[in-house]
Parts: sequence; structure tokens; C-alpha cells
Amino acid sequence: MNRRTRLLSLAGILFLLVCSLGVQAYTADTSARTRQTASGAYPGNTLISVQDYQYDGRLIEVTPKGDVAWEFDPPNSRVFDAERLKNGNILVAVTTKLEPKACPAEQLQVNSDQCIKSRVLELDYETKNVVWKYTWYDEYITHHEVHDVDRLANGETAIIDMGNDRAFTVNQQGNITWEWHAENHLEQGTPFYAKHGGDPNPGGEKDWTHMNDIDRLENGNFQISVRNFDAVIEVNPNTNKIVDVIGEPGNHSFLYEQHSPQRLEEWGTILVADSENDRIVEYDTASGQRVWEYGGNDILLWPRDADRLPNGNTLITDSLHNRVFEINEQGDIVWEYKGVDLPYSADRLSVPEESGKTVPGWQLEDRTSNAGDVVGTIRSIEGWASYVFPTWVKLPELLTLVASGLVTLAIVVDLSIYGLSALLEYRG
Repeated sequence: MNRRTRLLSLAGILFLLVCSLGVQAYTADTSARTRQTASGAYPGNTLISVQDYQYDGRLIEVTPKGDVAWEFDPPNSRVFDAERLKNGNILVAVTTKLEPKACPAEQLQVNSDQCIKSRVLELDYETKNVVWKYTWYDEYITHHEVHDVDRLANGETAIIDMGNDRAFTVNQQGNITWEWHAENHLEQGTPFYAKHGGDPNPGGEKDWTHMNDIDRLENGNFQISVRNFDAVIEVNPNTNKIVDVIGEPGNHSFLYEQHSPQRLEEWGTILVADSENDRIVEYDTASGQRVWEYGGNDILLWPRDADRLPNGNTLITDSLHNRVFEINEQGDIVWEYKGVDLPYSADRLSVPEESGKTVPGWQLEDRTSNAGDVVGTIRSIEGWASYVFPTWVKLPELLTLVASGLVTLAIVVDLSIYGLSALLEYRG
């Protein structure tokens, strides 16, 4: 086959592949949709925070029928934990990507192209006006977002600052009233490190702890999720000492880079989105015994939130499947909302934020299912590909993209060789 025929053939194949990808995009179902049974779902609207794969995060309130009843859509931002306060306002964690000209010079040392503004906002529900805020600047957005905020009974606000490996509280005047730095309690030389180990502190702007959740317990201590340590710790704010640890760095069979632990203090258990294990798991906090489990990579893909509802149902945020859904005590889906890009958390608004009055895991039925290695790997690739490509791009579309890339490469190589040969012939 001569060069001209080969190039025409490759161009024809590339044209067909591009057309195929266009058809796949046109026929893809990207609409949000809801599935529910005739009965069984716990009543109330659902508040869903949407991180988004790029910077188009938002916060939405969804009715049981799937209608969006309320929405907060900050520009160029990712949205994380949110809650409705007793006064009806909404408290939400927002991280906004800024252009360099809007950034303090000290926050452009690592990446001069961008910085971020971490914002804790209290919004008037009706007007969406900001009625209270606490903000700070940080370096580039990846692994520096503010993931969790909670309004405390005394009116102060507890905040997790992932970019600076700290937990702290602020009062209504914006003054820090308590602060806990992981470097003083988790790195080499500390009692925690001597007993449990963990990754050494790399310093700088590296993602060391990835602390992603904070809750105040009934005893006044703070529960903090340290994702990269595979552990949930309990800190006494009076002494700043770690008084309890659930999980252990590197013990991935117990917890593996978890999110959003919910302490069910009435029953002495903790419900955790065990993200990298693709499951929701509940442990007895005293014995460490697993009392309930739901998931596996045939059901979930990187879940990041789970709430036990008063009737024993569990509300789950299945992030890389782009859905939030509710299961009953038998593990059957009774409500599902799909079509949101990378949801982070979900709350049933009819349930108080810190309510622990519910059903323990030992009264529920386990349900787990894992796909084979090949299928599981494919699903994982599809999920993580959403960070680069639109969410409708699955395995067939990925194969089309790969084939298109290879054909394009072949055309470029062929033309380069032809150009080099022509140049050598001319000089000769």
C-alpha cells in the first residue's frame, strides 16, 4: 500500500471514529432522574452537595419526586459539606478557584497560575444572601479544599482545613476559639505515631493528612476523620490529646481512606463511608467489631457519605456513580437520584443534623457484592475517567477515544516520516 492510499485509509477510519463518538455523545443520557418505590423512603427533601469534576459545584435541595426545590450555584467553585441550621439558614463549605491577580502573593509560591479561597458561608434560605462567613486563602485547589463545617450548640462553627492539616472553631465574630494542628499530634515523635504509625509529614503543600470531617460528640470531644491515615480519631479540646482511635494507618481491611463518619452514640457504633473499599461499614466503637456492611465494587464506587435515618434506612452518596440513594433495612433501594456530577454529601432535611436516634447495624441485613477483577477494574477506570472526560464517557466511548488517538498518532508519524524523507531527498 503506497503512502497516499495509507493516509487516505487512516483519515477515513478517523472520520468514522469521530462520527461514532458524536453519535455516542448525542445518544448519551445525562439528565437527572429519580427512582422510588411506592413506599419505604423516609419522608423529606434531600440536601445534596455537588463537588463536580471541574469547578461547577453547587448545592441542591431535591424533593422525593426528584424536583430541584432550591439551588445555590457559586461560580468557579467546588461545594462540599452543607447543613440546614435551626434558624432555617444553610451552612455550606465552598472552595473557589481564583485567578492569580485576585490572590495574595504568598499563596502563589507553589503554583503561580491560581490560588483558592476557602469559604464557610451561612446563607439566608429565601434570598441566598450571605449572612455570615469565614474565609481564608490557600494554594492551588487540589487537596486544599475545605471539606466539612458544623455549627455547634454554642453558636461557634467547627471547620476542617485540609490544606493546612488543622481543625479549628470560630465564633460569630470570626475569632478562632480552638485550634488543633495535626503536625503536633500525628507526625514522627508523637505518641500516636509511636503506636499507630502513618506517613511522615512531607511538609509544604503536600496532601499529608487529608482531614475531611469534624463532629462534636456528646462528651464535648471532637471526632475527626484523618483520611490518609485510614483512621477516625477523638480529640479532647481541653488538652488537645487524642483519646481514641478507630482504624489504623495502612490497615485497609478495616478502613481505607474514609469519609463522613457518623457516630450513633445511642448504640455505641460508628457508620463510615469506607471509600476506597467501595462500601459503607458500621463498627462497634468499643470492640472494633463490624456490625453491618453494605457495598462492594459491584454496588458502590467511591462512596463518601452515609447517614442512618430514624426508620433504619441508610442514605448513601455514591460519588463515582454520580448518584444519591436510600436503602431500607434489607438493603433494597427505596429512593434514588442520579445525574449529579460527583456528589459529595447528602442530608435528609427532615432529620436533625446531629441526630443519633435510629436503628443500629446489627438489626439490619448486610449486602455485599464484588465484581471480578476485570469488571471491577473497568468500572474503576470508567469512574476515575470522569475527572478528565464527561460523565457519559464509559468503556465504549473510552475505546473510541483511544482508537482515535492511535489513528491520529499513526497519521502524524506517517506525515513526519514523509516530511523527513522529502527533506533528505531535497538536500541530497
